[in-house]
Amino acid sequence: MTITAFAAGTYRFDRQSASLVSMKNQLDGLAQQLSTGRTAETYGGLGVARTTSLSAHAAISAQDGYLAAIGSAETRVKLTSASLTQLKALSDSTRSNLTGIVATRNEKLPSATVQLAANNLSAAVDALNQQAAGVYVFSGRATETAPVVSDQAILDGIPAEGLDGLRTLIAEQKKADLGPSGNGRLTQSVGTRTIGLSEDSSAEARANFGFTIMAASSSNSATLGANVVAGSKPDVALRFTEQPAEGAQVRVVVQLADGSQTTLDLTARAGEAGNAAGAFSIGATKEETAANLKRALGGADIASVQSASPPGVAADFSNGQAATATLTVSSNPAPGDTITLKLGMHDGTTKSITLTAAATAGADSATAFAIGATPEETTANLSRTLQNALTTAANTELSASSAGRASLNFFEGSPAAGLSPRRVAVDGNGYAETASAKTVIWYKGDTASDPRATATVQAGTSRTVEIGAQANEEAIRRTLAGIAAMAAENFTTGTGTVDTARFEAVSSRAANLLTAGTSQQSLEQIGTDFGLAASSMANAKSVANTTKATLQDSLDGVDTVSTEEVAAKLLSLQTQLQASYKVTSILSEMSLVNYLR
Repeated sequence: MTITAFAAGTYRFDRQSASLVSMKNQLDGLAQQLSTGRTAETYGGLGVARTTSLSAHAAISAQDGYLAAIGSAETRVKLTSASLTQLKALSDSTRSNLTGIVATRNEKLPSATVQLAANNLSAAVDALNQQAAGVYVFSGRATETAPVVSDQAILDGIPAEGLDGLRTLIAEQKKADLGPSGNGRLTQSVGTRTIGLSEDSSAEARANFGFTIMAASSSNSATLGANVVAGSKPDVALRFTEQPAEGAQVRVVVQLADGSQTTLDLTARAGEAGNAAGAFSIGATKEETAANLKRALGGADIASVQSASPPGVAADFSNGQAATATLTVSSNPAPGDTITLKLGMHDGTTKSITLTAAATAGADSATAFAIGATPEETTANLSRTLQNALTTAANTELSASSAGRASLNFFEGSPAAGLSPRRVAVDGNGYAETASAKTVIWYKGDTASDPRATATVQAGTSRTVEIGAQANEEAIRRTLAGIAAMAAENFTTGTGTVDTARFEAVSSRAANLLTAGTSQQSLEQIGTDFGLAASSMANAKSVANTTKATLQDSLDGVDTVSTEEVAAKLLSLQTQLQASYKVTSILSEMSLVNYLR
């Protein structure tokens, strides 16, 4: 019988050694898995499962990215929503205060209202200048720029830089509206038994300033006559001093059917882009471009134009007829007979003046005229009362209209070239056509046409949430204009009395600015946008977390191992290895001599 040797270098020894080394490696691998909980330390160690692991990890990384973006955006949206809520509260506070004081007619409270409005304006500026992680949330894409200048700069300008504020613009507007006679730019004449009233002779002035004559009526046409001859619209021709460049902007103010005005900003574009909304085509010549601009207005009645220079837009007013009113005294009226004159203003509001015949009336009366001994004397008395009434209306209702219009105009100012607030021309008959560089531009942020799109969040593979905001949005502009119109005023006269009539008139205009119309954007609408954005992000966050959890679960058994299963394998292998070591040790000591022993 032959006994095969079990010694180094023999086949049996080498095979047994290889088996021991293999088990030792397996033991080390299982020990590593037990300590780390991972299947392998490299993707190569996963074998065919590495593709599944790589794909799942990439997807998890994407979900982590979405969650991080959403987390950052949620803070921004919450801050923006809080600022909008604050603005709404300030608007409501100002409006309710105005309504309450006007109702009580307490002469001591207008000054307190002005101070409240000033405080609210300061708070509104602070709300709009909020930052989230160093980003100004109401600046659109200009995230490093505070969007709104200080409330002091808004009201009083920056004298050191030669920049005028809202108070200066209101004063200019009042002067232009009241006219040289202080009666709303109306020309009054008196004859033997007739009184004539005519609008301003300048077509451009009629389009922008003063009263418009709308109607007149008499309660007793047998003694008092009232007749109005309606005016006619002027022809307005547009021209450019130079051909506009691509992207040049022009501001055009047009008349609306109710007598108010609206501002349109149009951009010069080449080719087909010029046919888009808010644009006009650049023609082969500057004359053709001017014709294209007028065509883009769709036949709207032009009140004023403005641009940078170049291109230097201009409007030439010609023809047109001023409206006139004629009041006659055929014979002496009876006490209580009335004449009513209806006047319009360029904010769309109207003022009715009713003059009543009385046996006696003071020379300074703005409501009653004395019945004289003759119709001629009565005519003179009626003319004097009419003059008083027009001056009173101009200094109350028309002055309030000026404040509201100037405030709205101021907050339409933009940092874009050519779009600064309108300023009254040197001759006082219209607005300057070249944008002024001497007015504070209250807004310093982005001027994108779609504020929401200025900041977006990638909340999923195919889900983008828009969270941008700009302080120059219509609802915010009108809110600031309403608050600032009150803050800029002073209702105490030089004698120390309170001008309650003008206070009530300005309060009405300010309250109107603080109340969004049916076709106007409101603060609630902006707030709704951000509420929807928050809801969309919350939904996307839930989806991302669920997706991430599902992907992580799919990696169980691929990237990770069961510690219980590994421990069992480890103990089993350890037992096998110990047994193999024992057998190997016995075999290595086996020889014929030892066997014979």
